[in-house]
Amino acid sequence: MSTVAEQLRAAREAKNLTVEQVADLTKMRTDHVRALEEGNFSAFSAPIYIRGSVKNYASALKLDGAKLLVELAEELKGTEKYSEPPPLTESRKTILDQVTLVLAKLNWKLGFVGLGIIVVGAIAISSFLAWRHHKTSDPLKNLPPAVYQPANASDTLPLPGHR
Repeated sequence: MSTVAEQLRAAREAKNLTVEQVADLTKMRTDHVRALEEGNFSAFSAPIYIRGSVKNYASALKLDGAKLLVELAEELKGTEKYSEPPPLTESRKTILDQVTLVLAKLNWKLGFVGLGIIVVGAIAISSFLAWRHHKTSDPLKNLPPAVYQPANASDTLPLPGHR
């Protein structure tokens, strides 16, 4: 059984097309067309680009793209680089990453409504407790006993006309 690369090259040669003509027809770079025909998948940064390019190439040459993609998937499983999806990040997750992920998943509209209800409830409870404490406390309870002190004569205002 021939590889996907060999099938693509054979189909191009059967139609008497050059690599440049296929590149113009598919809107692909010529080095990518050559890489596909050589089976050099390392020219592509990710498997999705390989699959898209093979599908584009196959449709341009009127080949069975679905069959080629199945064969390509089998070929890619045999390679070390493309056998499984690459990790999205190189570093391990930290606690900050976890917190950011949780905060990103929150429904902030609902969160603000909930926070508003909690704040209004706290204000209502503290107001009730303050009112209850004020109602039961006697402001005159802690005053010392009152003592009468007569006013001094010097404390009075002079009468008008007298100096």
